[in-house]
Amino acid sequence: MAEEKSGKKSQSLLSGAFILVVATILVKVIGALFKIPLSMLIGEVGRGYFSTAYEIYTPLYSISMAGLPVAVSRLVAKERSLGHFRDVRMIRRVARRLFLIMGVLGTVLLLLIAYPYTKYVVGFVENVYCVLAIAPSIFFCCCMSTYRGYYEGMQNMVPTAISEVIEVVGKLVVGLGASYILLETQLAKFAAGQPVFGAVRATEEEALAAIYPFAAAAAVLGVTSGTILGLIYLVIRHKFVGDGITKSELLASPKPQSGRTLAKIIIMTALPIAASSLVTNITNLIDAATIQNRLKYAFEKAPDVINALYGAEFEAMKIADSQVVKYIYGIYNEVLDFKNLIPTITMTLGISAIPVLSAAWANRQRNDIKVAVESVIRVTMLISLPTGFGLAAVAHSLLDMFYPAATANIGAPILAVYGCTIFIFAVSSPITSMLQGLGRTDIPLKSLIVGAVIKIILNYVLIGNPHINIEGAPIASIACYLVVLIINMYSIIKLTGVKINFMSVFIKPCICSAISAVVAFLTNLVFGKFLGNLGDPDGMLNGNSVALIIAVIAAVISYVITILLLKGISKDDLLMIPKGEKVAEALEKRGFLG
Repeated sequence: MAEEKSGKKSQSLLSGAFILVVATILVKVIGALFKIPLSMLIGEVGRGYFSTAYEIYTPLYSISMAGLPVAVSRLVAKERSLGHFRDVRMIRRVARRLFLIMGVLGTVLLLLIAYPYTKYVVGFVENVYCVLAIAPSIFFCCCMSTYRGYYEGMQNMVPTAISEVIEVVGKLVVGLGASYILLETQLAKFAAGQPVFGAVRATEEEALAAIYPFAAAAAVLGVTSGTILGLIYLVIRHKFVGDGITKSELLASPKPQSGRTLAKIIIMTALPIAASSLVTNITNLIDAATIQNRLKYAFEKAPDVINALYGAEFEAMKIADSQVVKYIYGIYNEVLDFKNLIPTITMTLGISAIPVLSAAWANRQRNDIKVAVESVIRVTMLISLPTGFGLAAVAHSLLDMFYPAATANIGAPILAVYGCTIFIFAVSSPITSMLQGLGRTDIPLKSLIVGAVIKIILNYVLIGNPHINIEGAPIASIACYLVVLIINMYSIIKLTGVKINFMSVFIKPCICSAISAVVAFLTNLVFGKFLGNLGDPDGMLNGNSVALIIAVIAAVISYVITILLLKGISKDDLLMIPKGEKVAEALEKRGFLG
């Protein structure tokens, strides 16, 4: 294995976060290039199949790609800060064996529960093909976890960032390609009067209903292919580039602990983190099961109420009664694509903080701990508040740009609610990661269990009400994460002694975000009236799209101006961007920094 030249240049908390933020944004853009065309290809019904598989997979994925790497990152950072480089290497070797076993068990478990879960829990057995297609990715994700957690503990976020991009590119190319080929091949068979998946179909609607489960499964194969490609990159990189530990550092470090001892430490560290990560993401699994079941109950109980609410959209999209639940659930997941953008980005701030906090905690550096916690919370709010309010302001126009008008009509109210409260989700994940980095893995676990129970109850009550139906889902999610946030925020303030300045962290960004959202709404409204008739109304690029783009630019400009005038940015906030020192110096001279 190649050795990097001395002295690994560790990335600071904010520079490491910046690398992951850039990678995450790129991943989300590529992901949008996957999911939006996929929805156009297989429709909301097909997305319903795709999303159901993705959500049973997400809890297992979260253990392998969030829980396990966090444990390795935390241990590596601690031993590295103490100069125990032989222990660092031993941790990687032991973790590789443990995670290999976890990967095999996770894949086998998913294969075994695929049929009973889709038939008896979700109530749509056609989902089984998607679940089977995604199961092998658990194994490859666990293998990737060893490398990602190891490099993150070394405070090198580049391998994780590059592997994430490779993973999503593989998903895009293989997933869309396979789904498109399958769909076109089977539609050609239908047109020729040949059997489509075992039977001759009387109408194109019947043919599509038979094709969608398999077309969605083909798209899911892209997810598995992406994990394979990401793992290949990490293996090759580690073999030829190494980890930055020099021979002199290895010779100077003490004898490592035994593999058995380290295995116990890794397991004891990983278990509560994995459990916390599992509970965090199991809310998605709860949604996959309870939302569809309760929607089904609401539609069977009062079909006239559901049709009164969405009948025009069902008719426009030619949705049969048997597909109503999948259609509404598919739209909900299309909304989640936008809602999850910001929390996914801010989550990287918490990941970057883990090795910094672990090292500081091991060396009793209280001031470094306070600085890290304050920076992460402040930057998270500066990002999440304006983007969330902006999403709420242009929710209908944004969905209408990418999806049919029917989708926008049903999904816009849901996206608006999520937009106004997105900061709750955005700050919750980094705080959870920071508590884990400080060794208090028990706190997020307990708070998440309480939140999950609240979510289950509200999903059952609200979504089962025909008059509320799918609009109860965001209410349940918000209640869940609000409870989690309150408990975790109180705990981290008490643990670290950090005094949150709510004026600079929340009030100022909130005021500036509200102003920018109003600017976005009014700009979109005015330019939409002037430009609305330009271009194809059913196309992606038309007068309304141009109005939306202008509104976004106006909102960004107004946010930057107001946040500077109110001195809502500190010097530390700017250090996470390239040339941040120069920007901070220029703004400080003009009196714009708080």
